[in-house]
Amino acid sequence: MKNVTLFLIGMLFISSVFGQIKSNLVFFTEHGEKFHLILNGINQNPNPETNVKITDLISPSYKIKVIFENTNLGEIDKNIIFNQGTETTFVIKKNRKDKYVFRWMNEVPIAQAPIIREGQSVVIYNSQPQPQPTTTIITNSQTTTVNQGVNNNPSGVSMNVNLNSSQSGANINMNINAGGNNATTSNTSTTITTTEIYQNPQMQQTQTTYVLSGYNGPVGCPYPMSLQNFTQVKYSISSKDFEDSKLRIAKQVISSNCLLCSQVKEIMLLFDFEDTRLKLAKFAYGYTYDIGNYYLLNDAFDFESTIDELSDYIYNFSE
Repeated sequence: MKNVTLFLIGMLFISSVFGQIKSNLVFFTEHGEKFHLILNGINQNPNPETNVKITDLISPSYKIKVIFENTNLGEIDKNIIFNQGTETTFVIKKNRKDKYVFRWMNEVPIAQAPIIREGQSVVIYNSQPQPQPTTTIITNSQTTTVNQGVNNNPSGVSMNVNLNSSQSGANINMNINAGGNNATTSNTSTTITTTEIYQNPQMQQTQTTYVLSGYNGPVGCPYPMSLQNFTQVKYSISSKDFEDSKLRIAKQVISSNCLLCSQVKEIMLLFDFEDTRLKLAKFAYGYTYDIGNYYLLNDAFDFESTIDELSDYIYNFSE
């Protein structure tokens, strides 16, 4: 009986440990459409964004809904499953039927995931509805009082007009006396209120969107690798003697970064064999910013058949 109890305690401990493994999800739109990301019915980003990263997820599956800022684009509603302890990235794009869908892009261990990319909004997972922005109403009241007296003794007529200035309203009193008798003809009180509404919006992270000069085509990932980092990557790949080792390192780097088409081509030229270059070009397509320029890689191949094979791969990639 004691052994059974210890076993159950151990299983509960293991379950609690594994249950706390955290993961990240990243969603971004291919062409910069802004959207709200809904996880299990809870809106995660109050303001529409183009790139949203949700952290501290402890479940391996969620019901995902994307609501575009432009309601004419429709919505996406889908259940997804992903590996725990990873950062998994999905691109939101149109398929060949002109319908918006999720497309899996890459997955890296959580320890290797970048803290934040340029142009990315990072949100800690909210399991409860977020509070609405607070609103403060400021009311300004002004009262003006004017005193004016007219006393005409020969006719026995007396006029007294009061106009007061305070913070409670406007007050006007008029008294007319004729022939020594007091007669009140008017007593008017008016309050003028001005209301100012100040809304305190939730804090939003400053974002920067990468723009490639002269390029207006489709975008495959949010922000390309810097020149300094890319130089280090090229050095690491070229330092290996064997083609397989070079390809393995190249895939490891590419899977957790975003490249320009020109950078992909430079890496391809580090390999000697046509088949290896083709493998790299296929792998890198999902991690390339300016995918509309991918035809520029054709110069890295010697055979037309290789170019055709890459073109077929790209065509089928977006299905």
